[in-house]
Amino acid sequence: MKLLCLSNGHGEDIIALRILQELQQHPAQPKLAALPIVGEGLAYTQHGIPIVGSVKQMPSGGFIYMDGRQFVRDLQGGLLGLTLAQLQTVRAWANAGGMILAVGDIVPLLFAWWSGAAYAFVGTAKSEYYLRDEQGLLSRNHWFERLERWSGSVYLPWERWLMSRKDCKAVFPRDRLTTAILKKWAIPSFDMGNPMMDGLEPAGIDFWSEAGFASARPLTFVLLPGSRIPEAYENWQLMVRAVASLMATFEDQRLLFLAAIAPRLDLSPFQQTLAAGGWHQPSSFSGLKFTRSRATLILTQSAFNDCLHQADLGIAMSGTATEQLVGLGKPAIIFPGKGPQLTPAFAEAQNRLLGSSVILTSHPVEVGRIVQSLWQDHDRLQCIAENGRVRMGESGASRRIADCLMERLAN
Repeated sequence: MKLLCLSNGHGEDIIALRILQELQQHPAQPKLAALPIVGEGLAYTQHGIPIVGSVKQMPSGGFIYMDGRQFVRDLQGGLLGLTLAQLQTVRAWANAGGMILAVGDIVPLLFAWWSGAAYAFVGTAKSEYYLRDEQGLLSRNHWFERLERWSGSVYLPWERWLMSRKDCKAVFPRDRLTTAILKKWAIPSFDMGNPMMDGLEPAGIDFWSEAGFASARPLTFVLLPGSRIPEAYENWQLMVRAVASLMATFEDQRLLFLAAIAPRLDLSPFQQTLAAGGWHQPSSFSGLKFTRSRATLILTQSAFNDCLHQADLGIAMSGTATEQLVGLGKPAIIFPGKGPQLTPAFAEAQNRLLGSSVILTSHPVEVGRIVQSLWQDHDRLQCIAENGRVRMGESGASRRIADCLMERLAN
């Protein structure tokens, strides 16, 4: 069996890669290849998955849906020619007897259908939680917001049509609620969980001891500024203001901040912002550790999982990382930035997606007050933990999807 994986974004590449790695362990291991529709697919090549067809990094970085100007920039950057070349690649793959796994949204799904091959779809972008929860439809303020649910699902009729074709052998939605809704249209949907929650096992780094808190565990926050350049640097400016709000609120308590910085980002802007804000590096500390008053802040680019596990709460301005934090049962306080990803509209949608696990505020100076109220409400914290696990699912989804995929495609 030959299987081509289509994905359209860095986060989608990572999710697809986890499934492909499980397929490599399958007894009937298929011949694998990938075609990243957005970006150059470094996640694939770094792990030995060959790229077929044309790839190119577009100016928008994949966020053309959030800003029409980004779409224009992509067109000027050669998007149309790239798309035509990629369509030719998937058609040639199908003509050679290959099958397709589409990961992301309607774009790879449309490519998969157009190829003429048998295909499966992992829907990472949409969830019924955007429209409803287990109790029913969410209340929306404006008529155009309520219009989003006109078709009865977050997946629109043309998307459901693509998922219900005879060549579509399996659909893997991101949560149980979405799976149940899609089944109403006889779509072959399977609740296998969300691959975002795979690969999050901690490496065993003890930040509390490393920061000198061995005797008394501090209130610990993970800071998630995102991974997009230059947006992450601008988000960091706001995050430092949120940190200052927390320090003012908990001035008599020792605090630990774990800043999980994406490996591809330059640390200099983060360090410069801290220095300008009065943070300093004690000579007794090694590495990227900073102190101010009773607080300690650690910058790390290699311990994302440990940061999530050791944090009590998160201050988040990211996409996937915020969802993973919530899936581990932790609350996330979010606020919008300048974009192009974390706009007010994105933050509001993320709030609907993740429900009570996310506390949305309009300004970072309010974070201290929010955390103080939240930390005193143990029942609410317990509900947040349960909600996060329900919405994001248990680990092991990649293996379950791989096994189901092989069974469906073989038949």
